[in-house]
Amino acid sequence: MTSLGSGLDAGPIVDRILAQGQVQRLPSPKLTLFVRRGFLSPDLCSALIERIDRVRRPSTIADANGDAGYRTSETGDLDAADPVVAAVEATIAGFTGLDPAHGEPLQGQRYAVGQEFKGHTDYFEPNGVDYDRYCSVAGNRTWTVMVYLNEPGAGGATRFKAVDKTIQPETGKLVAWNNRRDDGSLNPATIHHGMKVREGVKYVITKWYRERAWG
Repeated sequence: MTSLGSGLDAGPIVDRILAQGQVQRLPSPKLTLFVRRGFLSPDLCSALIERIDRVRRPSTIADANGDAGYRTSETGDLDAADPVVAAVEATIAGFTGLDPAHGEPLQGQRYAVGQEFKGHTDYFEPNGVDYDRYCSVAGNRTWTVMVYLNEPGAGGATRFKAVDKTIQPETGKLVAWNNRRDDGSLNPATIHHGMKVREGVKYVITKWYRERAWG
């Protein structure tokens, strides 16, 4: 399939995603968001979990806000040369049409009981102290693609506060959203909360895309 660029021009990306079938679109004018159940197989999810556990480290945030409990998960960058990771990357690119050259490395996150990522947007605030550090080369983020790799015993949902939408973890379920409004401006309605896991452990992978080529 042909790559459709960075995602800053959202129309072709939206059309590609909707053409895949079995996709739910959030019925809100505030936010362009899609959910696709069973996007990755259970076996592939298990393989990714094993890889996250090998490389996980405490998660960090840009523009620290003084809240030590703001993001308490663990994070791991996945090796693009790994055939499993490469297969997932190709599957995401084929589904969305987003150009792999604009993608950040695939990242895994692990949330144990009590861990969360409080309300945040995925884009970098242009007036933030770390904006130049993170965005001077590749620009800001355009799209986010996230896939749940398992179902914790309880908790761990993702809540989009501005549109009152809560998405429950489910093995292989994809959630993809545009971090921009239709006019290309950054969209604060993308604020979302990775809610506390109350039982078990939650694993996800996340793929972010940028305005310009990565690296």
